[in-house]
Amino acid sequence: MDNPVRAYYEHSAEQEWRRLERPDDGVLEWALTCRALTGNLPPTGRVLDIGGGPGRYAIWLAQHGYRVVLADLSPALLEVARAQVAESGMSAMVEAIVEADARDLSPWADASFDAVLSLGPFYHLSNAADRDRAAQEMYRVVRPGGIAFVALMPRYAFLRRTLALADERRHLGSAAFVSRMLFDGVFINDIPGRFTGGYGFRPEDVAPFFARHGLQPIDLLATEGIIPDLQAALAELSVSDPASYHATLEVIARTANDPSILGLANHLLFIGRRPR
Repeated sequence: MDNPVRAYYEHSAEQEWRRLERPDDGVLEWALTCRALTGNLPPTGRVLDIGGGPGRYAIWLAQHGYRVVLADLSPALLEVARAQVAESGMSAMVEAIVEADARDLSPWADASFDAVLSLGPFYHLSNAADRDRAAQEMYRVVRPGGIAFVALMPRYAFLRRTLALADERRHLGSAAFVSRMLFDGVFINDIPGRFTGGYGFRPEDVAPFFARHGLQPIDLLATEGIIPDLQAALAELSVSDPASYHATLEVIARTANDPSILGLANHLLFIGRRPR
Protein backbone atom coordinates (compact mmCIF):
# COMPACT_ATOMS: atom_id res chain seq x y z
CA MET A 1 0.00 0.00 0.00
CA ASP A 2 1.12 3.52 -0.72
CA ASN A 3 2.14 5.81 2.12
CA PRO A 4 -0.90 8.12 1.69
CA VAL A 5 -3.16 5.15 2.43
CA ARG A 6 -1.30 4.28 5.59
CA ALA A 7 -1.22 7.95 6.58
CA TYR A 8 -4.99 8.19 6.17
CA TYR A 9 -5.57 5.41 8.68
CA GLU A 10 -2.87 6.67 11.02
CA HIS A 11 -4.80 9.94 11.35
CA SER A 12 -8.29 8.43 11.48
CA ALA A 13 -7.79 5.57 13.94
CA GLU A 14 -10.39 6.65 16.48
CA GLN A 15 -12.81 7.50 13.69
CA GLU A 16 -12.39 3.97 12.31
CA TRP A 17 -13.34 2.50 15.68
CA ARG A 18 -16.50 4.64 15.85
CA ARG A 19 -17.53 4.24 12.19
CA LEU A 20 -19.49 1.03 12.69
CA GLU A 21 -21.50 2.71 15.44
CA ARG A 22 -22.76 5.53 13.21
CA PRO A 23 -26.45 4.99 12.31
CA ASP A 24 -26.14 6.67 8.90
CA ASP A 25 -22.92 4.93 7.91
CA GLY A 26 -21.72 1.76 9.64
CA VAL A 27 -24.47 0.22 11.76
CA LEU A 28 -26.15 -1.64 8.89
CA GLU A 29 -22.82 -2.80 7.45
CA TRP A 30 -21.93 -4.16 10.88
CA ALA A 31 -25.28 -5.92 11.30
CA LEU A 32 -25.25 -7.60 7.89
CA THR A 33 -21.58 -8.57 8.13
CA CYS A 34 -22.11 -10.16 11.55
CA ARG A 35 -25.08 -12.08 10.15
CA ALA A 36 -22.88 -13.35 7.33
CA LEU A 37 -20.19 -14.40 9.79
CA THR A 38 -22.73 -16.18 11.98
CA GLY A 39 -24.17 -18.06 9.02
CA ASN A 40 -20.85 -19.16 7.47
CA LEU A 41 -18.14 -19.50 10.12
CA PRO A 42 -17.33 -22.95 11.48
CA PRO A 43 -18.66 -23.55 15.02
CA THR A 44 -15.20 -23.07 16.54
CA GLY A 45 -11.67 -22.41 15.38
CA ARG A 46 -8.83 -20.01 14.80
CA VAL A 47 -9.41 -16.87 12.71
CA LEU A 48 -7.02 -14.39 11.09
CA ASP A 49 -8.45 -10.87 10.95
CA ILE A 50 -6.10 -9.25 8.45
CA GLY A 51 -6.65 -5.54 8.03
CA GLY A 52 -8.76 -5.76 11.18
CA GLY A 53 -7.94 -2.19 12.15
CA PRO A 54 -9.25 -1.10 15.54
CA GLY A 55 -10.50 -4.56 16.45
CA ARG A 56 -14.29 -4.53 16.31
CA TYR A 57 -14.58 -7.79 14.44
CA ALA A 58 -11.75 -9.39 16.39
CA ILE A 59 -13.60 -8.65 19.62
CA TRP A 60 -16.86 -9.99 18.17
CA LEU A 61 -15.10 -13.18 17.09
CA ALA A 62 -13.50 -13.61 20.52
CA GLN A 63 -16.86 -13.07 22.23
CA HIS A 64 -18.28 -15.85 20.07
CA GLY A 65 -15.62 -18.32 21.12
CA TYR A 66 -13.05 -18.01 18.31
CA ARG A 67 -9.30 -17.70 18.82
CA VAL A 68 -8.19 -14.63 16.89
CA VAL A 69 -5.06 -13.14 15.40
CA LEU A 70 -5.57 -9.46 14.56
CA ALA A 71 -3.20 -7.86 12.04
CA ASP A 72 -3.13 -4.49 10.34
CA LEU A 73 -0.74 -2.20 8.48
CA SER A 74 -1.43 0.81 10.72
CA PRO A 75 0.32 1.06 14.11
CA ALA A 76 -2.23 3.66 15.23
CA LEU A 77 -5.14 1.33 14.49
CA LEU A 78 -3.37 -1.47 16.33
CA GLU A 79 -2.94 0.73 19.39
CA VAL A 80 -6.70 1.35 19.41
CA ALA A 81 -7.25 -2.39 19.00
CA ARG A 82 -5.01 -3.26 21.96
CA ALA A 83 -6.90 -0.86 24.20
CA GLN A 84 -10.32 -2.01 23.03
CA VAL A 85 -9.50 -5.71 23.31
CA ALA A 86 -8.22 -5.18 26.85
CA GLU A 87 -11.33 -3.19 27.78
CA SER A 88 -13.58 -5.91 26.34
CA GLY A 89 -12.04 -8.58 28.57
CA MET A 90 -11.30 -10.75 25.54
CA SER A 91 -7.50 -10.67 25.69
CA ALA A 92 -7.27 -14.39 26.43
CA MET A 93 -8.99 -15.22 23.13
CA VAL A 94 -6.88 -12.83 21.03
CA GLU A 95 -3.58 -14.62 20.41
CA ALA A 96 -1.77 -11.67 18.86
CA ILE A 97 -2.22 -8.10 17.66
CA VAL A 98 0.52 -7.49 15.13
CA GLU A 99 1.56 -5.28 12.24
CA ALA A 100 1.31 -7.09 8.91
CA ASP A 101 0.54 -6.52 5.24
CA ALA A 102 -2.22 -8.50 3.48
CA ARG A 103 0.20 -9.18 0.62
CA ASP A 104 2.68 -10.94 2.92
CA LEU A 105 1.28 -13.33 5.50
CA SER A 106 4.61 -15.15 5.91
CA PRO A 107 4.44 -14.97 9.74
CA TRP A 108 1.78 -17.69 9.50
CA ALA A 109 2.11 -21.22 8.22
CA ASP A 110 0.11 -22.82 5.43
CA ALA A 111 -3.43 -23.87 6.42
CA SER A 112 -3.08 -22.39 9.91
CA PHE A 113 -6.52 -20.75 10.18
CA ASP A 114 -10.08 -22.05 10.01
CA ALA A 115 -11.23 -18.72 8.58
CA VAL A 116 -9.76 -15.46 7.34
CA LEU A 117 -11.39 -12.04 7.46
CA SER A 118 -10.02 -9.42 5.09
CA LEU A 119 -12.46 -6.57 5.67
CA GLY A 120 -10.44 -3.67 4.30
CA PRO A 121 -7.17 -4.42 2.50
CA PHE A 122 -8.73 -5.05 -0.92
CA TYR A 123 -10.18 -1.51 -0.93
CA HIS A 124 -6.63 -0.27 -1.46
CA LEU A 125 -4.94 -2.86 -3.67
CA SER A 126 -5.09 -0.85 -6.89
CA ASN A 127 -2.26 -2.84 -8.49
CA ALA A 128 -3.35 -6.14 -10.03
CA ALA A 129 -0.20 -7.94 -8.86
CA ASP A 130 -0.92 -6.82 -5.28
CA ARG A 131 -4.48 -8.13 -5.46
CA ASP A 132 -3.22 -11.44 -6.78
CA ARG A 133 -0.64 -11.72 -4.03
CA ALA A 134 -3.12 -10.90 -1.28
CA ALA A 135 -5.59 -13.47 -2.61
CA GLN A 136 -2.86 -16.10 -2.89
CA GLU A 137 -1.69 -15.44 0.66
CA MET A 138 -5.21 -15.63 2.02
CA TYR A 139 -5.76 -18.95 0.24
CA ARG A 140 -2.46 -20.27 1.57
CA VAL A 141 -3.11 -19.61 5.26
CA VAL A 142 -6.72 -20.83 5.39
CA ARG A 143 -7.10 -24.57 5.84
CA PRO A 144 -8.83 -26.77 3.26
CA GLY A 145 -12.55 -26.38 3.91
CA GLY A 146 -11.92 -23.02 5.59
CA ILE A 147 -13.84 -19.84 4.85
CA ALA A 148 -12.68 -16.42 3.64
CA PHE A 149 -14.64 -13.19 4.07
CA VAL A 150 -13.44 -10.29 1.92
CA ALA A 151 -14.82 -6.74 1.91
CA LEU A 152 -14.69 -4.91 -1.41
CA MET A 153 -15.90 -1.64 -2.88
CA PRO A 154 -17.65 -1.44 -6.26
CA ARG A 155 -16.47 1.19 -8.72
CA TYR A 156 -19.55 3.37 -8.62
CA ALA A 157 -19.18 3.78 -4.85
CA PHE A 158 -16.11 5.93 -5.42
CA LEU A 159 -17.91 8.13 -7.94
CA ARG A 160 -20.89 8.51 -5.60
CA ARG A 161 -18.72 9.47 -2.62
CA THR A 162 -16.94 12.02 -4.82
CA LEU A 163 -20.26 13.63 -5.72
CA ALA A 164 -21.29 13.64 -2.05
CA LEU A 165 -18.29 15.73 -0.93
CA ALA A 166 -18.40 19.36 -2.02
CA ASP A 167 -14.65 19.89 -2.23
CA GLU A 168 -14.11 16.67 -4.19
CA ARG A 169 -16.80 17.15 -6.85
CA ARG A 170 -14.38 18.94 -9.16
CA HIS A 171 -12.75 15.55 -9.80
CA LEU A 172 -15.82 14.52 -11.77
CA GLY A 173 -14.97 17.23 -14.31
CA SER A 174 -11.68 15.50 -15.06
CA ALA A 175 -11.94 13.04 -17.93
CA ALA A 176 -8.76 11.32 -16.72
CA PHE A 177 -10.17 10.84 -13.19
CA VAL A 178 -13.47 9.42 -14.44
CA SER A 179 -11.82 7.20 -17.05
CA ARG A 180 -9.32 5.81 -14.53
CA MET A 181 -12.15 5.07 -12.14
CA LEU A 182 -14.56 3.51 -14.65
CA PHE A 183 -12.08 1.48 -16.69
CA ASP A 184 -9.25 0.74 -14.26
CA GLY A 185 -11.16 0.90 -10.97
CA VAL A 186 -8.46 3.13 -9.47
CA PHE A 187 -9.39 6.02 -7.17
CA ILE A 188 -6.72 8.64 -6.48
CA ASN A 189 -7.62 11.62 -4.29
CA ASP A 190 -5.37 14.69 -4.37
CA ILE A 191 -6.80 16.20 -1.16
CA PRO A 192 -4.35 15.54 1.70
CA GLY A 193 -5.65 13.41 4.52
CA ARG A 194 -8.61 12.01 2.59
CA PHE A 195 -9.41 8.43 1.60
CA THR A 196 -7.25 7.59 -1.41
CA GLY A 197 -5.47 4.79 -3.24
CA GLY A 198 -8.75 2.94 -3.66
CA TYR A 199 -9.72 0.08 -5.94
CA GLY A 200 -13.24 -0.67 -7.11
CA PHE A 201 -14.36 -4.06 -8.39
CA ARG A 202 -17.05 -4.75 -10.93
CA PRO A 203 -19.44 -7.12 -9.10
CA GLU A 204 -19.40 -9.58 -12.01
CA ASP A 205 -15.60 -9.86 -11.71
CA VAL A 206 -15.51 -10.74 -8.01
CA ALA A 207 -16.32 -14.46 -8.06
CA PRO A 208 -14.09 -15.21 -11.10
CA PHE A 209 -11.19 -13.33 -9.49
CA PHE A 210 -11.28 -15.34 -6.28
CA ALA A 211 -12.02 -18.58 -8.13
CA ARG A 212 -8.77 -18.08 -10.06
CA HIS A 213 -7.04 -18.04 -6.70
CA GLY A 214 -8.67 -21.23 -5.50
CA LEU A 215 -11.64 -19.98 -3.47
CA GLN A 216 -15.04 -21.44 -4.31
CA PRO A 217 -17.64 -18.64 -4.22
CA ILE A 218 -20.37 -19.01 -1.61
CA ASP A 219 -22.02 -15.59 -1.73
CA LEU A 220 -21.59 -11.93 -2.63
CA LEU A 221 -23.54 -9.42 -0.55
CA ALA A 222 -24.18 -5.69 -0.50
CA THR A 223 -23.49 -4.93 3.15
CA GLU A 224 -25.86 -1.96 3.18
CA GLY A 225 -28.44 -3.97 1.27
CA ILE A 226 -31.01 -2.07 -0.77
CA ILE A 227 -30.70 1.14 1.30
CA PRO A 228 -27.11 2.44 1.09
CA ASP A 229 -28.41 6.03 1.10
CA LEU A 230 -31.37 5.55 3.48
CA GLN A 231 -29.58 4.33 6.56
CA ALA A 232 -30.55 7.38 8.61
CA ALA A 233 -34.22 6.59 7.91
CA LEU A 234 -33.67 3.02 9.08
CA ALA A 235 -32.06 4.31 12.27
CA GLU A 236 -35.08 6.56 12.90
CA LEU A 237 -37.38 3.57 12.37
CA SER A 238 -35.43 1.56 14.96
CA VAL A 239 -36.51 4.14 17.56
CA SER A 240 -40.02 5.01 16.37
CA ASP A 241 -41.22 1.51 15.46
CA PRO A 242 -38.89 -1.33 16.57
CA ALA A 243 -41.14 -4.07 15.18
CA SER A 244 -41.14 -2.52 11.71
CA TYR A 245 -37.42 -1.91 12.01
CA HIS A 246 -36.68 -5.61 12.63
CA ALA A 247 -39.02 -6.66 9.81
CA THR A 248 -37.28 -4.23 7.46
CA LEU A 249 -33.87 -5.48 8.54
CA GLU A 250 -34.96 -9.02 7.64
CA VAL A 251 -35.96 -7.86 4.15
CA ILE A 252 -32.65 -6.04 3.73
CA ALA A 253 -30.69 -9.12 4.81
CA ARG A 254 -32.73 -11.46 2.63
CA THR A 255 -32.16 -9.38 -0.50
CA ALA A 256 -28.53 -8.39 0.14
CA ASN A 257 -27.22 -10.75 -2.57
CA ASP A 258 -29.61 -9.58 -5.29
CA PRO A 259 -27.35 -9.02 -8.33
CA SER A 260 -29.39 -5.97 -9.35
CA ILE A 261 -28.19 -3.95 -6.33
CA LEU A 262 -24.53 -4.94 -6.09
CA GLY A 263 -23.08 -2.32 -8.43
CA LEU A 264 -24.58 0.56 -6.43
CA ALA A 265 -23.58 -0.77 -3.02
CA ASN A 266 -21.21 1.12 -0.77
CA HIS A 267 -19.45 -2.11 0.21
CA LEU A 268 -19.54 -5.71 -0.91
CA LEU A 269 -18.78 -8.85 1.06
CA PHE A 270 -17.41 -11.88 -0.79
CA ILE A 271 -17.64 -15.23 1.01
CA GLY A 272 -15.60 -18.12 -0.35
CA ARG A 273 -14.30 -21.52 0.67
CA ARG A 274 -10.99 -23.23 0.09
CA PRO A 275 -11.92 -26.67 -1.25
CA ARG A 276 -11.11 -29.69 0.88
